[in-house]
Amino acid sequence: MKAKNTAKEFLQYLNDEYHKLHKGYEELFWISYMGDHSVDNKLKLAQKRRDAFRANPEFPKRLKELEEGADKAAGVRIGYWLWFFSCYQTPPEGLAVKEKIDKLEGEIQRKRSTRKEGYTDPYTKKFVAASSNKMSVMMVTHNDEKVRKSCFSAKEKLAKQFAREYVELVRLRNRYARALGYGDFYEYKLRTVDRMSKREIFGIFDKIYRKIKYAEKNIAKLEKSMPGLRKPWNFGYMMSGNFIKEKDPYFQFDQAIIRWGQSFAALGIDFKGGTLKLDLLDRKGKYNNGFCHYPDLVRMEKGKLMPGSANFTCNMVYGQVGSGHNGYHTLFHEGGHAADRLNSEVIDVCMNHEFAPSSNAWAETHSMFLDTVFSSIEWASRYALDKDGRAYPFELFEHEIKKMHPLRPLSLNGMMMVSDFERQVYEAKTLTGGRVKSIARNTFKKYFDRSVPSHNILNIPHIYDFESSAYYHGYALATLILNQWREYFYKKYGYIVDNKKVGAEMSRVWKLASTKGLMDFVKMATGKPLSADAFLREVTMTLPGILKRAKSRIDRLKKVKRYTGPVKFNAKIHLVDGKKEIANNRKSFEDMAKKYSDWLSSERK
Repeated sequence: MKAKNTAKEFLQYLNDEYHKLHKGYEELFWISYMGDHSVDNKLKLAQKRRDAFRANPEFPKRLKELEEGADKAAGVRIGYWLWFFSCYQTPPEGLAVKEKIDKLEGEIQRKRSTRKEGYTDPYTKKFVAASSNKMSVMMVTHNDEKVRKSCFSAKEKLAKQFAREYVELVRLRNRYARALGYGDFYEYKLRTVDRMSKREIFGIFDKIYRKIKYAEKNIAKLEKSMPGLRKPWNFGYMMSGNFIKEKDPYFQFDQAIIRWGQSFAALGIDFKGGTLKLDLLDRKGKYNNGFCHYPDLVRMEKGKLMPGSANFTCNMVYGQVGSGHNGYHTLFHEGGHAADRLNSEVIDVCMNHEFAPSSNAWAETHSMFLDTVFSSIEWASRYALDKDGRAYPFELFEHEIKKMHPLRPLSLNGMMMVSDFERQVYEAKTLTGGRVKSIARNTFKKYFDRSVPSHNILNIPHIYDFESSAYYHGYALATLILNQWREYFYKKYGYIVDNKKVGAEMSRVWKLASTKGLMDFVKMATGKPLSADAFLREVTMTLPGILKRAKSRIDRLKKVKRYTGPVKFNAKIHLVDGKKEIANNRKSFEDMAKKYSDWLSSERK
């Protein structure tokens, strides 16, 4: 490190150096996670260099020396960097453990992305190649119970495949956390990322669990009219399979890009001159879960705020019934992540990525808020048209709500389940592959009333990645926050879909990136402290109340002029499939959307 005499010079050095290390890592991360593992050794080295920068004790020491004589603006920025470095200060033995963690995670990721996936045809007894994502959708949409059960069995086998490696990963992560002074890895993640304790988090979850547990009795009641409902390979199909098929014509993926663009444009979302790269289809070897990362962080160069970039992905299986709807959901979700970070006006890069001190829960609030825009009946009534231009029928919504209403209180159980599982795993005094499988099975039983327990928690990609493990509480907290935020917006404006004022309010907090803690942001955005009350009001609402409200919101949206102008995101957008670029918005967003739609129809049918 070259000596830097002033606070301004040293801060610029930190920004330049960290951005270079961050971008080097992220570019290799994208290549590897999209299926090309030839770069994995370079990725490990880039990760090691980035981690060494974060853990360097000389940086916070120098910042504290400069803090005393700094002006107010520099003092604030020094505070950001000290907060950042406090999340990563690691003794040499901890860095050695982190290197082992990175190596093991890389090996697991490579094996998971290249393994043989598929199910056994129950009639021919032959192996049928199918990705884990495809089998998940088949379990909800396939008409034949034997095929659904075979997919379930195949996914159970996949779930248990890396139990031993996972045990070693947990052991190493706990060693790392203890080297930093924490009791276990879960405590480390909570304290450094969301600045909360396990007692606080699980106190909230336990309260919700007790309040909604009554709804589990509804499953037994439903099974009386639907024999076999509690079998895990039947539950999704019997409860929602028909709806997924009936909704599918209104959510064809060849229209997803233009509808996503129009919806975000109508909210006034602007990507501030940034660059977006989207890889949206399922592919052998590709990481099997959606994510959004930021190779270029918003930063200051030569007195000018430079735009950032975002790469995001999903695993849509084109042509598969139900997969199109999932693809729309991911576009809105990951697009929300991209809008959040690219709208930052903070000049220090340590505040502008998704890593600590960024709050998981706050980051997920934005993405999940925007996917609730998509999943609302108002959005469907305006945007979800079939090929003949017919709008999504209210009768379908009504039919689905009537059937699914008894399960609404249980909607947070999946997120709480994963959080509970990881807490137990990291707290376990002795852990073996058998013990991990037992915890997975028993935790599933706690949150889901099924006749056969499942190990499917072990299929969740998040638990195998350092940054996204001990993360699921963020989704659950975000669910509470977004319900609170939605309630705030409806009371203030009366509507959310196509409301530029909603987009403007979101943009105001996006500008601040990670410069405040979770609780401060929640109070700033919603006017109230974090609470589960809005969520509980939502999921326990009566059926007549839901239907009446839905009609009212559709009627309210009719008074809002539909956005008909060109989609101008103020961004360079590249739609890719692996290393091949399919379309871009150099000419226009609409031209890009049409080219991508034509490509889907002609080459991926």
